Amino acid sequence: MTAVTVWASTGVEVANANVVWWIWPLSLFIFTFLLGIVAVLGGVGGGVLYVPIVSGFFPFHLDFVRAAGLFVALASSLAAGPGLLKRNLANLRLALPVALIASSAAIVGAMLGLALPTNIVQLLLGITIISIVIIMVLAKKSDFPDVPKPDALSQSLKIMGIYREESLGKNVEWCIHRTMKGLSMFIIIGIMAGMFGLGAGWANVPVLNLMMGVPLKISVATSSFLLSITDTSAAWIYLNEGAVLPIIVVPSIAGIMCGAMIGAQLLAKTRPRVIRWIVIALLLFAGMKAVLKGLGIG
Repeated sequence: MTAVTVWASTGVEVANANVVWWIWPLSLFIFTFLLGIVAVLGGVGGGVLYVPIVSGFFPFHLDFVRAAGLFVALASSLAAGPGLLKRNLANLRLALPVALIASSAAIVGAMLGLALPTNIVQLLLGITIISIVIIMVLAKKSDFPDVPKPDALSQSLKIMGIYREESLGKNVEWCIHRTMKGLSMFIIIGIMAGMFGLGAGWANVPVLNLMMGVPLKISVATSSFLLSITDTSAAWIYLNEGAVLPIIVVPSIAGIMCGAMIGAQLLAKTRPRVIRWIVIALLLFAGMKAVLKGLGIG
């Protein structure tokens, strides 16, 4: 009841003030539990699904949803980070310069997102989600990109490594190229992550893998580790502005992490390709809903 009163007193959307307060956290827990299962099976981060769908179909203000989305992505990343580092899949020499750029940009993005009118942010969110759908449909991934020669910047930063590829039964050496172009892209990615609370795995992996030539496994693992730094910096901005409501964040994190554990168990028994298309359809629907809402139609 307190939360509903707070939302109403701050001009936040409340669909039905007569609904008992605990319906919303309970609904969020159930919804995010299912979302966690679908996210794992579809091979996407929970944050990219969470923000557009919750902002489109739950009566919460977009600022609160974006803040919760960052914490959802952060929780998943923090859970996976230590294991990825221990297995030498997440690379610190690659992650640190990228994280410095992306987290600085994420702070700017978070401040921009809180300063802009809600309908503008909603419209931009919808356009971004539809763009992500296009990237997911068109992007091709390469397990072991061809890097003819490492560039001077990557050599000076000593961004290279070696990891054990269990599927091949041998160690794989890797290095990168187009370092400056790749690092520049993380300015844009960081701003979008901070502004929309989406996490950024959907953009990190293509840039690391296709542009900079990082092997796919290292790209995915380093991207997951990166989120724990990038999302933390943006989350502080929302926390400082009072946009983090425990009644939204706590059931969301609990639900999505429980769902992710179930999803991991179901992964071996399902057809990821089918689930991926379901995720794409969900994102497309949520993106269109966000665009309509931003235009004042939805």
